[in-house]
Amino acid sequence: MKGIFPFNEPYTRATSVQRCLRAGGKHNDLDNVGFTPRHHTLFEMLGNFSFGDYFKQDAIRYAWEFLTKVLAIPEERLCVSVFNGEGEQAPFDQEAYELWLPLVPKERIYAFDAKENFWQMGDTGPCGPCSEIHIAVDGAAPPDAGTPGKGPAFEDSKYLELWNLVFMQYEKVAGGSLKDLPKPSIDTGAGLERLAATVAGARSNYETELLAPLVRLGKSLAGVSGPQGDQEAAFQVIADHARATAFLIADGVFPDRDGRAYVLRRIMRRAIRYGTRVGLDDTFFPRVCTEVADLFSDAYPELKAARATIEEVVGAEEASFRRTLSRGIKRLEGTLEDLEPATKAFPVPVAAELYDTYGFPIDLTGVIAKEHGLSLDEAAVGAGMPCVRVLQDYMNLSNPVERIDGVLNGTCNFVLEKMTHGVGLGEAVRMAQEEIVHVPTVGQQERLHHEHVDQIFSDELFVDLNDDEGFAIARFDDNESAKK
Repeated sequence: MKGIFPFNEPYTRATSVQRCLRAGGKHNDLDNVGFTPRHHTLFEMLGNFSFGDYFKQDAIRYAWEFLTKVLAIPEERLCVSVFNGEGEQAPFDQEAYELWLPLVPKERIYAFDAKENFWQMGDTGPCGPCSEIHIAVDGAAPPDAGTPGKGPAFEDSKYLELWNLVFMQYEKVAGGSLKDLPKPSIDTGAGLERLAATVAGARSNYETELLAPLVRLGKSLAGVSGPQGDQEAAFQVIADHARATAFLIADGVFPDRDGRAYVLRRIMRRAIRYGTRVGLDDTFFPRVCTEVADLFSDAYPELKAARATIEEVVGAEEASFRRTLSRGIKRLEGTLEDLEPATKAFPVPVAAELYDTYGFPIDLTGVIAKEHGLSLDEAAVGAGMPCVRVLQDYMNLSNPVERIDGVLNGTCNFVLEKMTHGVGLGEAVRMAQEEIVHVPTVGQQERLHHEHVDQIFSDELFVDLNDDEGFAIARFDDNESAKK
């Protein structure tokens, strides 16, 4: 846990409130955010941990006591689940089942497979069965745990998961077998937003004081109020994304082309685009993001300190993105209107044109296409770009230094990846110029040149041998530099 918890002492137990961002990777829910009552980009995870100290008995007792005594959630609305021994090389979690029996009627103790009730982060490493605590959305939880096809795993809309208790008792090794950990541990997680909604009696997280003021502000700026039917999701997107944006900038993340900076840019641009769909034709996102700072600065002083920066950064990003939108959105919408009703995929050439001509990001075209029930082969769009075609043509040519084809392949993939994520052709090439790729030595200095590369890039691709290091360096360089 070192690096996650900055402990200077050998603690054996801990509690935490972790700000988390989920907008990519293994658990990417971005497309759902704003359209369901529970999905968010930024959320706060409450947790308690035992590092070889207490185990299942106390973890279950602590969770139940907190929910039913401290938060006063009615016991009859709660049900729980345990691991049934299917899907992993671990047995039915009899211990957890028996620990729940004095607290919950057996008719409300479900047993589900590893997909629902076994936790692991990677293919190997610490893992174990888990118990989840759910609340019935409407009234008392039904006593149907013995009925096949019933319960939270099968009737998601009827339940809300409040808390996940992970019993870290195994280490998974290569091949999938499990070894007992010498010191079993506890890792639990409960979402603050869900708990707040439950305590407030709200059916949606967007009705809580964490997000409702931001939803109301977005509507006020658009000149509307109250429920907005199909457009309600847009205001929820704006509220969620403004909260994520403000906290990320306060944490020192700024919108850019790579890594977490690009995740922030995607979040911001998604909010701005949904704003344009509900009549927010003038700059609005800085106002909503600074409202986040005003609302939560007492609990999070870093928001107050970063308020001016948040306003400036968000304003600049919205202005830039609105220019991009205005250039490409009419062409994209025109294409959507002209498609035959049976069309299932957005045309790749149009997506490439949108990028080449208007600078319209490929991934944004994909998002809009998906909203209209269409797929988009983003890789095919990128592969059709002039620079990528040239590099691929070059790689297929017979040449005396075939052993360095890996350099070309790596460069092609590098440029393609940047362009797929909204980087312009020229900028992608400049970034490639700075990128150093190590490849096996070819025995002597080789100069590579291809007329089509020269025509499109005004560049030469060359490899310089470094005998001392035993590897070659491949990069783009401009012609003038290459001739020196």
